[in-house]
Amino acid sequence: MHDGVMKAWLESSHLYGGNVAYVEELYEAYLDDVTSVPEEWREVFEQLPKVEGVDVETKHSQVRAEFAKLAKNKHREVVVAEGGQGDPKQIKVLQLINAFRFRGHQNANLDPLGIWKRERVRDLELDFHGLSEDDFDTEFYVGSFAAGGEMMKLGDLYKALKATYCGSIGAEYMHITSTEEKRWLQQRLESVQARPQFDSKTKQRILKGLIAADGIEKYLGSKFPGAKRFSLEGGDALVPMLKELIHRAGESGQQEAVIGMAHRGRLNVLVNVLGKNPSALFDEFAGKHDDTLGSGDVKYHMGYSSDFATEGGSVHMALAFNPSHLEIVNPVVMGSVRARLDRLECESGSKALPITIHGDSAIAGQGCVQETFNMSQTNAFKVGGSVRIVVNNQVGFTTSKQDDTRSTDYCTDIAKMVQSPIFHVNSDDPEAVALVTQIALDFRNQFKRDVVIDLVCYRRHGHNEADEPSATQPLMYKKIKKHPVPRQIYADQLVSEGVLSEKEIKKLADDYRNGLDEGNCVVEEIEPETKHSSDWSKFVGHDWDTEYETHIPVEKLKELGEKVASYPEEHKAQSRVKKIYDDRKAMAAGEKKLDWGMAETLAYATMVEQGTDIRLTGQDSGRGTFFHRHAVVHNQEDASTYLPLQHIKEDQGKFEVYDSVLSEEAVLAFEYGYATAEPTSLVMWEAQFGDFANGAQVVFDQFLSSGEQKWGRLCGLTCLLPHGYEGQGPEHSSARLERFLQLCADHNMQVCVPSTPAQVYAMLRRQSVRPLRRPLIVMTPKSLLRHPLAVSTLEELSEGVFHNMIDEIDDIDAKNVERVVFCSGKVYYELLQERRKQELDNIAIVRVEQLYPFPHQEMADIIERYSHVKDFVWCQEEPQNQGAWYCSQHHFWQAIPQGANLTYAGRNASASPACGYMSVHTKEQQALVADALTIKK
Repeated sequence: MHDGVMKAWLESSHLYGGNVAYVEELYEAYLDDVTSVPEEWREVFEQLPKVEGVDVETKHSQVRAEFAKLAKNKHREVVVAEGGQGDPKQIKVLQLINAFRFRGHQNANLDPLGIWKRERVRDLELDFHGLSEDDFDTEFYVGSFAAGGEMMKLGDLYKALKATYCGSIGAEYMHITSTEEKRWLQQRLESVQARPQFDSKTKQRILKGLIAADGIEKYLGSKFPGAKRFSLEGGDALVPMLKELIHRAGESGQQEAVIGMAHRGRLNVLVNVLGKNPSALFDEFAGKHDDTLGSGDVKYHMGYSSDFATEGGSVHMALAFNPSHLEIVNPVVMGSVRARLDRLECESGSKALPITIHGDSAIAGQGCVQETFNMSQTNAFKVGGSVRIVVNNQVGFTTSKQDDTRSTDYCTDIAKMVQSPIFHVNSDDPEAVALVTQIALDFRNQFKRDVVIDLVCYRRHGHNEADEPSATQPLMYKKIKKHPVPRQIYADQLVSEGVLSEKEIKKLADDYRNGLDEGNCVVEEIEPETKHSSDWSKFVGHDWDTEYETHIPVEKLKELGEKVASYPEEHKAQSRVKKIYDDRKAMAAGEKKLDWGMAETLAYATMVEQGTDIRLTGQDSGRGTFFHRHAVVHNQEDASTYLPLQHIKEDQGKFEVYDSVLSEEAVLAFEYGYATAEPTSLVMWEAQFGDFANGAQVVFDQFLSSGEQKWGRLCGLTCLLPHGYEGQGPEHSSARLERFLQLCADHNMQVCVPSTPAQVYAMLRRQSVRPLRRPLIVMTPKSLLRHPLAVSTLEELSEGVFHNMIDEIDDIDAKNVERVVFCSGKVYYELLQERRKQELDNIAIVRVEQLYPFPHQEMADIIERYSHVKDFVWCQEEPQNQGAWYCSQHHFWQAIPQGANLTYAGRNASASPACGYMSVHTKEQQALVADALTIKK
């Protein structure tokens, strides 16, 4: 090519000028591993001119390192010998190191049963790289390999590589983009060749954990034969792993740890890690229970808390209560940890640790896992990383074939989406388990990211102890029956090493068995529990009628209103937002009545002014899906933000509002976990549209509605669910009010449908100020946010009382009333306007603002005015089989005068929540309003 043409091509090429450093970095990566660069770059590099006599170029970084080494050499004699930088095999050696880092885990000895069929990995073989055993005595430069010095004999290097990456630990971390994180992991693994050097004390601690794990299962199996216990047998290493994790956590400054796990091994962990008294567990097996705990739950769903002594101080442990719904407890744990971190004023996550324990089929199969991983680094939900342990017994209930349980090589591949390092480890090598446990926690603490330990084990029995597993896994269970238990394998190892004698080991086992017989705590680290968590005592024993003070003087409301309607002059708000804030100033001054957004904001202002912390999350919560809240003002010039509610006064409560990830299930579960760990804050979750809550139905079913009955867990979480029929179709109309009412019993939660700004103000304040913590489900409005009739005065807000029922507001003589219409929500205003239009004075409209617990006394007080009326109607927008009609009509029948009749006015029953055509919607809406207001003679 002509020099001028070449110059012109270079100047226009991506290989020239400012891109040179970037291209050089890519080329260095290409020399390490050709697959590590995009295909288009591989093609570029393969087309580069070859240097005669050189198969693969030497990396510049290696050349620089060699010159640096030579510079320190006093003799400075330059010899390019075999194995040196000029030797073509040198590059092959570095590629061999890289191959083990990338793919060594595929040849690791991970399966205790030896039934994994792993494909041959040619990249890990010498001849693939043009090397052989003839080169074993030749020294090569090993770059960053951390097993020794800069130069190693190939034989020693190859042995070290196989020990590090193909032993009992299979490390996956080369998918991480951060060089710092990869180098850190390489140093920790390669420096010890994945073989820890534990002292005698640590080895004995590990053995005691295995003896305990095996001992409790054998004890329960003999004492309660046939009873379900979902044993840990085969995965016994989980117990010493967790104890090592807590010890390490305490030494690193952690003050609290929250554990979430399903039923497999839960009883074992309760007794042998958290220190639950065996006698209490035996009583549960025997059917004894505390009559004060509501409906209760099975023993392998129950939680527990205790204090665990470590050399670094006491660690408060909490095992989360959770149902069988597999992975749903994980975001609950994260929320609980976030609440503890906020209480400890620790943003880094260094004072509280989340630990989640998964099944191999569940972590790959449940979408909640992906949602929780996705949340892990976001502002609203980060907790400084979590330690995730997979008890990989290679069977999902009865399914063991990999191509039936997942579409990935490993069950843990989902963790790669957030670049978590993954340690696969053979559970029959408890020292390797302890090593990866230490590395995992240290990585989490150093880099504030999730880390995964895949504990590859087996399940000695069926899914439960009554199952016959050989019916579906005959070959696996032939091996399991012959396979020694982990305790015996490690005990034999310690005897051979001279750490303990067989007599000493037998005494350890006998001592543990005696501890079980005595029914006392068998975990020596457990100490008397202190109050690490928040104090719930003042919220226990209260009911709905507990007195509380909510009155705020009008002048104080005006003062707070001015503050929430203000932002710095230099902060340029968008024009529509500016109009909203200008209107709020007028509302604060008493010049305009308050709309929904202003009343809601004032409720928050009064609470933070009094020191209450507020946390609100949802997919559009900062602005509000329907453009009503605008708690966050965005500067139109530099995109900076200003939150007036964070500037009420100096020592105010925190106000946090987050636009969340696009998730319902995991986010709501996170907020549930937060609310169960922090009773003094107002914690709220807002659905983008109310019907989106159906994506989180498991959280409502398994936690919010039944957590207090099953586990005695109080929770004051508030859920804001936009609801109302505006002609927007089936998926943007109904928050499925009927589903929440179906879940209501035992005074387990509140279901409210406020219809005025004053009502939402009082309802939110009541939820915070009243010393009662139960979930609040709110059907919030859409069109009512700006409805001209849905307004309130400052005086109405100042009263501070939420009215469970609202009687007729127009000047209608009760004696003339022939029909009473009950309703809730937006339809009230349509009924009101139509009645006024027709000038009807014989129909009264009564609003039910709280559908559960049903306000029988307030209803009775109102109905007394209409005791002569025989015609009562329930009017709703929802189809007849939905809404409140089926779930609440028994309350209406109970309330109306004897001999009176109750009829229904609303849409016909429907499989769909709403129609999809505006014209049909309008016709149906007009018909139901007319039906409610037409008295048939």
